[in-house]
Amino acid sequence: MTESATARNDIDFNPDTFDAFLRDTMPGYAGPLGLERIGGGQSNPTYFVDGAAQRMVLRKRPPGDHARGAHDVGREYRILTALDATPVPVPKPIVYREEPDVVGTPFYLMGCVPGRVFADASLPEVPRDDRRAYYREFARVLAALHAVDVDAVGLGGFRRPERYLVRQVNTWTRVWGGLAETDPDVARVVTWLRANLPEDEETAIVHGDYKINNVIYDLEQPQISAVIDWELCTVGDPLLDLAHAWSFMWETRLEEYGGMMGQDLKALGLPDENEFFEDYYAVAQSSRRLTPLHMVLAHFRTSGIFHGISERAASGNANAGNAAEKGKLDRVYLSRAIAAIERFS
Repeated sequence: MTESATARNDIDFNPDTFDAFLRDTMPGYAGPLGLERIGGGQSNPTYFVDGAAQRMVLRKRPPGDHARGAHDVGREYRILTALDATPVPVPKPIVYREEPDVVGTPFYLMGCVPGRVFADASLPEVPRDDRRAYYREFARVLAALHAVDVDAVGLGGFRRPERYLVRQVNTWTRVWGGLAETDPDVARVVTWLRANLPEDEETAIVHGDYKINNVIYDLEQPQISAVIDWELCTVGDPLLDLAHAWSFMWETRLEEYGGMMGQDLKALGLPDENEFFEDYYAVAQSSRRLTPLHMVLAHFRTSGIFHGISERAASGNANAGNAAEKGKLDRVYLSRAIAAIERFS
């Protein structure tokens, strides 16, 4: 993580117990313990940890009951460990603790990566003429991830018998519960997706939430120092990763989640969606191209993410204070999925 993130003071575990754990297990830790909760995420609580020679980052599972496999920070730690020696830049994994005795839930520690995280995809902090280079790097790193040999890094076990795109349609349909049958908009998208699933697919390591605020750039140049937030990583169709970035950035407005939709991209020195796709294709080790299925599914998936946030807010298990408001975006992205169906049909 980066030191430019927003700090909050709400710590949901006993700092003394955590301090004792660090003193017992972390060589070089001398204290005093410093903790700052990092705002901005909707899922696993994250904190800066001070007191050792190197600043660290703690990521923990949120309290409460969760669906099986959700908020699996142990999985995140395994992914960071697997990618640590690859061309994909990730924070340095330090330690994982499965038992809940230290902070109340499983957690892991990783190194803190200095750099810049951009909340606004139009990159207002970057000079206009430099912005294109930042996006080429954004595309290059995504392609580098998709080029990693799944088995060579020990993540072959992430494969599932069911095809990834089929699984994605089923997963995000279940998120909507009974509305997948009773709500005409949800039902329309689900029906279209199931009718347009491909017979086969290519697989690679996919990040699952690749977007501009989930990468840390070097402080001085258009180079990505680390990709973060690996909670949704798995083995699947890499083109859905590409389509997800499109959904969250080119098809999202600034006031919604820091996207570029509705802005004059050329005047801002930013690539349009097709230029971004071509930047990715130019360095990807595959000749496959996005299909309407990927793009509609990306919007439906985004709508499902926000619908899940809305439900967590209603149950009191949301990490971010603005979860209820952000959850209302579920219908916004559902409407964009329908618009994509009409556009590509």
